[in-house]
Formats: sequence, C-alpha cells, structure tokens
Amino acid sequence: MAALASDGSGVKLASAAVAPVADPVTLLGLLAQCRAQVQAGQFLPAAALAGQCLALQPAHQEALYLLAVCQRYLQDYATALQTLAQLQALDPTYGRAWQEAAYCQLALGQSGAALAAFKQAVSRNNSLLGSWQGIAQLALQAEDVDWQAQAQDQSRRLAALPPALLSVRNMLSEGKLFKAEQLCRSFLRQHPRHVEGMRLLADLAVKSDVLDDAEFILQSAVTFEPANALARFDYMTVLYRRQKYADALAQATQLRASHPDNPTYAAAYANQCVAVGDFDEALTIYNEVAQQLPEAAPIHLLQGHALKTIGRTSDAVTAYQQAYKLRADFGDAYWSLANLKTYRFSDGEIVAMQQHLQAATTLIEDRAHLSFALGKAFEDSADYATAMDYYQQGNLARKQQLRFDSEQLTRRLHLQQVHCTTDLFTQHAGQGWQAADPIFIVGLPRAGSTLLEQILASHSQVDGTLELPNIAALAHRLDGRRMQDDEPRYPARLAELTPQQLQKFGESYIADTQIHRQGAGYFIDKMPNNFRHIGLIQLILPNARIIDARREPMACCFSGFKQLFASGQEFTYDLTEIGHYYRDYVDLMAHWDKVLPGKVLRVQYEDVVADTEQQVRRLLDFCGLPFEQACLDFHSNERSVRTPSAEQVRQPIYQSGLAQWRHFEPWLEPLKTALGPLLEPDVAATPPP
Repeated sequence: MAALASDGSGVKLASAAVAPVADPVTLLGLLAQCRAQVQAGQFLPAAALAGQCLALQPAHQEALYLLAVCQRYLQDYATALQTLAQLQALDPTYGRAWQEAAYCQLALGQSGAALAAFKQAVSRNNSLLGSWQGIAQLALQAEDVDWQAQAQDQSRRLAALPPALLSVRNMLSEGKLFKAEQLCRSFLRQHPRHVEGMRLLADLAVKSDVLDDAEFILQSAVTFEPANALARFDYMTVLYRRQKYADALAQATQLRASHPDNPTYAAAYANQCVAVGDFDEALTIYNEVAQQLPEAAPIHLLQGHALKTIGRTSDAVTAYQQAYKLRADFGDAYWSLANLKTYRFSDGEIVAMQQHLQAATTLIEDRAHLSFALGKAFEDSADYATAMDYYQQGNLARKQQLRFDSEQLTRRLHLQQVHCTTDLFTQHAGQGWQAADPIFIVGLPRAGSTLLEQILASHSQVDGTLELPNIAALAHRLDGRRMQDDEPRYPARLAELTPQQLQKFGESYIADTQIHRQGAGYFIDKMPNNFRHIGLIQLILPNARIIDARREPMACCFSGFKQLFASGQEFTYDLTEIGHYYRDYVDLMAHWDKVLPGKVLRVQYEDVVADTEQQVRRLLDFCGLPFEQACLDFHSNERSVRTPSAEQVRQPIYQSGLAQWRHFEPWLEPLKTALGPLLEPDVAATPPP
C-alpha cells in the first residue's frame, strides 16, 4: 500500500516513494468515475477518487491533473499548485498543468505569474482555448500588444471549431495520436469536406511521418476550398517537407499573390526561395518584411539562416544579433550564433542569456536553445564544468519535449539483421533500378559526413544535395499503418516485394530527387540515418555507392550530445542513449558488411584528418571518379551548406577537434559505460588538444 500524505484539504495524495502495481481495470474505472464527478461539479468526492487512483499509481498524470482541478475548485490554491508542480516535474510538456496553475494564480491575484503560466501552457499545447483567452485579457492589462493580438486571433479560431475537432487538436498536442486519428476520422465520415478536419487529419499524418497521405489530404482540401489560405499554407509546408521544392514554391507564390499585404505569406514565399536556391530573391523579401514588421524578430533569424547557408557569415551574425535585440529571450537567435561554431559571445551576451534562462517567463523551447548556447560559450572560455552543466540542462529540456523510446529503436534496428539476410539479397540479385547515380553517405550525425560530402561535391561530376528524406519515407510506407506497439511490418515486408515493385521504387527515387541536382552524373544523399535502410537501398538501387562516415565513438557521441538539432536525432539528448545508439549502429553496419561484402566503404574521420589526400583518392576510386584537385581544395567550394558543420567545411581540415571530449571526461562515465567494448584500450592515452 502506498504511503499517503495529507494535501491540506482532507484529501489524501499518494506519495511517489512507493509505486504499487495498479489493476488497469480498477484504475480506469476510478478515473472514469472521477471525470464524471468533476463534470457534475462534485469536487470533494472527485478528489477522493483521484486520491484512490494515485494510491494505485502515484505518478499517474491525469489523476494528478484531476486532483489539482478539484483542489482549485475547493479553493485550496496553494495545494493545487503543489500538485501541479509534481505533474510538471513528471511531464513538462503537459500544457493543461500550466493552464491550471495559471487559473490558481489568477485566483490568488497574481496576474503576472498567471500570464507567464498561460504563455507556458500554449507553448506546450497551442490548442488550449482557455489559455489563449486568459492571455488576451491579461496581455491587454499588461499592454503586451503582440501577445494580445496573437491571443485574440487564436481564441477566435479555436472557438469557431466544432468541439470534436478542438478535442482532436488537444489530443494531438498531448501526443495521443491514435485517439486523435480515430476521433478525426469519425468526424470526417460525417463531414467529408470539412477542411479544418482535413487539416487536422493531415497534421496527424505528418506527425506519423506519412507525408504522402498528408499531401493527398491537403491537395484535396485546397481543391474543395481554393481560397482557404490556411489549407494552402499547410499544403505548401508538406510539399516542402517532402522536398518538392518547386511545387511548394508554386503554392507560396499563389499565397503571396492572393494576400499581397500578409507578411506571413511573404516570409513563407522567401523560405521557399531559399529551398530552391534563389537566395537573392529570398533576402530581398526578408528585407521587405522586416521593414513592414520592424519588431518581428523571427524575420531576422530567417535572414541569418539564409546568409549563413551562402557563406555570408558576418552578415548572418548581424541578423542573429538583431533578432535577440528585438526579442531579448529569443533562445534560437543565441543558439544560431553559437551554431556558427566560429562565433564568440561577449560577456554582456553571456550575462543576458543567463538572466533569461533563470526567468520564469522564458518558454521551454527558448530555455533549451539558451542552455546549449551557454554551453558553447563556456566551452570556448575553457570553463568545462560550467559548460557541461549547461549542456546537461539543454539536453534535459530538449528530451522533456520529446517522446523517445531508446529500447524500441534498438528492437527496430535488430529487425534489419533478422530479415535482411544473404538469402534475401541473393533472391533479388539483378533486380531494382540499375541507375548508378546516387552516392549515399550514412552514419551518425557529427561524424564527418558533411566533410565527405563537401569533398565529393567539389568534383565536377558530383552534385551535393541535402539530407534527403526519400528512403526513410519509403520505409515508413512499407511499414504501413499500425499501433505504436504493434509488430512492425518493415523490414519483414521486403521479402514480399516483387521485381516490378523494386524497380518502381528505385526509379521513383531517382525521379523524385531530380529537383536537387544540377546536371552532374552523380549526386549525394547524405541522410545519416539511412544506415538503417541499407538493405532497402540495395534492393531498389543495387548500383548505388554507400559510404559510412565513422568517427571515434567518444568524440562522435559527445559532439552529438552538445549539438541541438533542428529536428530528429532524438537519441542525442542523453549520454546513455546516444552510447547505446552508437553500439546499435556499429552492430548493424557489421551486419551489412557480412551480408553485402564490399558494398560499403568505411571512412574514418580521424584518417581523413591525418592524411587527407590518401582518403580523398580512396573515396574517388570507390566512386569510380578521376582525381581532381578541387576535392582537396574543398574549403574553397562556395556551394550552400545547410548542416551545423557549414562553417567548418569552409575551412581547411584541422586537428584541434579530434579529442575535445577529453575536457569533459569527468562527466562522461554514463557514455563510457554505454559504449562498453567499443572503446579502444588505448583511448585513455589520447591527450586533449
């Protein structure tokens, strides 16, 4: 029996010290009764029922939330805030906990704290109508014009939604994707042309990485309502996510033409210009929007990203600095400066970041960015203990925003070894699309893949592209629709594919990636995570080259740990998880070497640093390309680069980064333990730079 503590209002709250195993039937029944009592306004018996739930499962989030609601209605605001603090600690992304805290603070007359809590709530769940309404009222009192206008607009939009779709939005924000999809599809069966419902269903598809479904749904939505700008904006965004940049630009052009005075659509058009490489047009539009909205910090951030991509680093710095001058706690602006890798923060900037990180009003997304930027700042000044503290804070904040299951990913990677056998490849020998155009560079992030791409893309016969999503998207389609805990259909389904299907998939890959090419005979796809799908690549594109960019495990993993990625790479925000992932990667690559001998060229980053010319010639020989001096002079290549290594690959190779992790060794024991046997016996002998 769990220990019980009084909550101050006669209701017993289960302690988290003991966690008995709950009977799920009993727990669900108690929760249902509790909800019914809350809806009936019977808060004292509802609180008792919530307490019973917590006695069975002390960390049950909904039970804690319902208990806090009851405590507020029973006017025990201080205890409600304690309960909500427990819930927020369990799940910082639980938006309704912040909304409930705001209601308590309003009742206590703390309007400033209430406004801050409402803002935190919508940063986690932008479908909370009550929070937007609270912001609209409190921002008016605080003369916060920008937040007031945004809150009024969001309140109008949410209030106009049918209740079912508002519930879908809330479920989406809370990660309840299956329930949200069920409810949304049920609504659309009754209202098959309801565009807002279609937008939500498409959003569900995006969150499930089924981008082709999302594209089809939104294409239908804009056909039903051509004047619906929001549906067209979503359609443009999905086309961009699918890297159909020309199509996305066409939608952005139409949006801008139909709404010439809308700065949001002008900025979206500029973003699509960046995607197709028209940086001059993009920067012109960004400048126009900045003049139209002189207080809009995000526009300057976008300017900075475009300028960084084309190598105008000093101008990018100015743009990022302008962004944080317009919004003082704009974490992404500070992190973008840090992410240049060559920027050094002033003492004043460091103090400002620290103050914003400590402020209660700073949103969780900004906290993550500020923490990583401060980590970089203190690392640059050789204060490694403080740097590590900030890196750990940033990783924790980012991890709390994600729903990542390390063990599930390990199981998925092991399935590749189970199903992708020598017999499978023998059975399908000679099938697939025979084009030899693609050169895949795979591995872990921060392992040197951008350097290898820059070397190869400096060759006259090779186009550098992007981290293309096409292979992963095909794997998702082959996996099909299923519950998260259901047995995956991919990669087992590979054995079922016909020669015609394999040829079609390979041909489609070549056709769909054509937009990224500039006419060279070969092109690079440097999506690191494609190492998971080498079996699929072999079946559909048997003549493709595959290069494994590998780096010493401690250096690679720690470099990933201190990098805040724009999206994906969820395994990098925990030292143990990134170590396990590296081991899974090495195991799977050993499997590919066994069943596809000679298919993959392994290039060790440290070898490239030690003898660049030898490794460049080795790369070119593997790809069947003649030597060109430009590949050694890769840092002179002016092509746009969109990864965190953009500035580094514009410089000659240097050795100072090989063992930077050594400075942080006192805090890396969890990583060493996770890597285990992969660490070389003499790794301890490597001195720091």
